[in-house]
Amino acid sequence: MKWILKHIIGAIALFAVLAISAGLILKLVTNHGKEITVPDLTNMSVSEAVYTAGLQNLRVDVTDSVYIRRMGRGMVYSQNPKAGSSVKKGRRILLTINSVNPKKVQMPNLVGYSMRQAKAELLSRGLGLGKLMYVSDMATNNVLRQMYRGREIEPGTMIESGSDINLIVGLNPDDNQTYIPDVVGMKYMRAVDAIHDNSLNIKALRFDKTVKSYADSLDATVYRQGPSASSEPILIGSEITLYLSTDPLKK
Repeated sequence: MKWILKHIIGAIALFAVLAISAGLILKLVTNHGKEITVPDLTNMSVSEAVYTAGLQNLRVDVTDSVYIRRMGRGMVYSQNPKAGSSVKKGRRILLTINSVNPKKVQMPNLVGYSMRQAKAELLSRGLGLGKLMYVSDMATNNVLRQMYRGREIEPGTMIESGSDINLIVGLNPDDNQTYIPDVVGMKYMRAVDAIHDNSLNIKALRFDKTVKSYADSLDATVYRQGPSASSEPILIGSEITLYLSTDPLKK
């Protein structure tokens, strides 16, 4: 009986040693229980992203590209996993960068469109609405000419995606007033759309210190506008300044 008991105890001890050893090996191989916080690589060059990720024993791969006109060429636009995620040592971070060579799109013919129709057409082509320039005409907000970099641009011309197109539009003296919308609390692009939809122009965009990148600007919210929203009519084509921040408590 003593012999049997001795062997049972020995077997149990051996099993315990093997289990502990297997656990230690598993931790060494898989870094079990040791996770790394993914750094924010956005708005870095690829070389900066490689260096920063390397400091955390992570790898990076560029897997896609987009074209954002207001962002530096070749800069990191987004990453997967996102910054702040917990991953294992050696994990690959997949990067989408801003294209070095901008995409070209064909300029549409907007003459004869209403301002709103023209804006929708520009957005569908990956272009933006710049400034509305009003001249006397029988039809208010009828597009008369399309301008790019100070010159009239012909339909079919290939230009960089994301470019802003200024429109020369009509203004009937009997239909020349609009109202200032209340855009406080709206995000950047939605606020700009609301200003344009009311036949007004953006005089300036004032981003505070919380906005450090183009991606931040898209998340920024209007906390003040000048002039303020009013029920009093204002001349079509007037200019509005927007003040924006990513701080939800800023007023």
